[in-house]
Amino acid sequence: MNQFSELRRKAGLSVADAAVRTGYSERAAYRWETGEQEPRRAVLETLEKYIRGCSTPSPAPAFRFIDLFAGIGGLRLGFEAIGGKCVFTCERDKYSRMTYEANFPGDDHEIAGDIMELKPADVPEHDVLLAGFPCQPFSIAGVSKKNALNRPHGFACEAQGTLFFRLAQIIRDHRPAAFMLENVKNLVGHDRGQTFRVIRQVLEEELGYQIDWRVIDGKSWVPQHRERIFIVGFRDPSAFTFDNIEIPDRQSGPRMSSVLHTEDAAEAPEKHYTVGNIGRVSDKYVLSDKLWTYLQGYAAKHKAAGNGFGFGLVGPEDTARTLSARYYKDGSEILVRREDGRPRRLTPRECARLMGFDSGDRVFDIPVSDTQAYKQFGNAVVVPAVEAVARHMEPHIRAALAHVPEQETELPAPERPTEAA
Repeated sequence: MNQFSELRRKAGLSVADAAVRTGYSERAAYRWETGEQEPRRAVLETLEKYIRGCSTPSPAPAFRFIDLFAGIGGLRLGFEAIGGKCVFTCERDKYSRMTYEANFPGDDHEIAGDIMELKPADVPEHDVLLAGFPCQPFSIAGVSKKNALNRPHGFACEAQGTLFFRLAQIIRDHRPAAFMLENVKNLVGHDRGQTFRVIRQVLEEELGYQIDWRVIDGKSWVPQHRERIFIVGFRDPSAFTFDNIEIPDRQSGPRMSSVLHTEDAAEAPEKHYTVGNIGRVSDKYVLSDKLWTYLQGYAAKHKAAGNGFGFGLVGPEDTARTLSARYYKDGSEILVRREDGRPRRLTPRECARLMGFDSGDRVFDIPVSDTQAYKQFGNAVVVPAVEAVARHMEPHIRAALAHVPEQETELPAPERPTEAA
């Protein structure tokens, strides 16, 4: 690690933030980071001065949270926005850990790997647990056999051996005041409803948490139709409900013009993604003749058969389909129209904007290859949607930590809808 990189990490700055602080371009900062070029002494002194200025104790966080199945930190960003401090991170994929570390360089904890190898003592005490856990089917064979033999079966028996079971063990062992879990929309109907039934049974009956859930479409905040389920649980009686969450009108949401490269010099060129002084998108993102011909033929075949399969073509005034982790293969779900011929894929920077990782002054570091970046953003959450859920939870989290009883609603708890908000 060179001196610039070491100082940047001590300062808790991303490469993009360090560029802003030192008054240089992001391209120059990346050359310093990789050792391709030595920065001027004034750059290093600026970072040293910044570190000294940040040495004063920061205010105590509103609450502590842990970030499980962390990916690249989308859930974390949402809960940091309401004053939380991440005290533990777990993510198995090495490339996701690279991106996570690049964007949260000031952490005082290392990222844990496989959650199945964690021991209870490895996880610090925390107030809120966050997890974007994978969707897995639960086997009922073992439970059915035990029932037939009239044998008792213990904690989360139906979920044993799954990643959710390990997650439930951590909740059981640490009893956080609240949790927020995120998953794909189809979790409710997965395995004919068996998966969600087991999840509810474990969280409500075996762990004793009061839970509520809602499917929310990220289209309210970003130009992308992306529905995800959010499950919120509180250890103690709480008035929390998704029924009164404030969600912007999806039809009035942003369009693709808010995420696409302007290609007119209005934004600074970014190495790897754009070229030239005006920031024209690199030709490497334009589909080849062969691939474009194949996609058109594939779409025509399925259209003739009455299927809806095919590519998705978007322009500045459109809203995109859901970005998937397979986007790196052909980019077919979101292709950008070009006036002079074949369409192109989104760049990873555009994906960061499409998922809400780039927002305002925050420019998300992308230290990995395009292939890995596409996988990471395709698996990620829409950050402003998470922040909306976090802000809705905030008063209830504070009440739980202050041990203030919340007034219960007079209405019976309805069955949660599975439609998008």
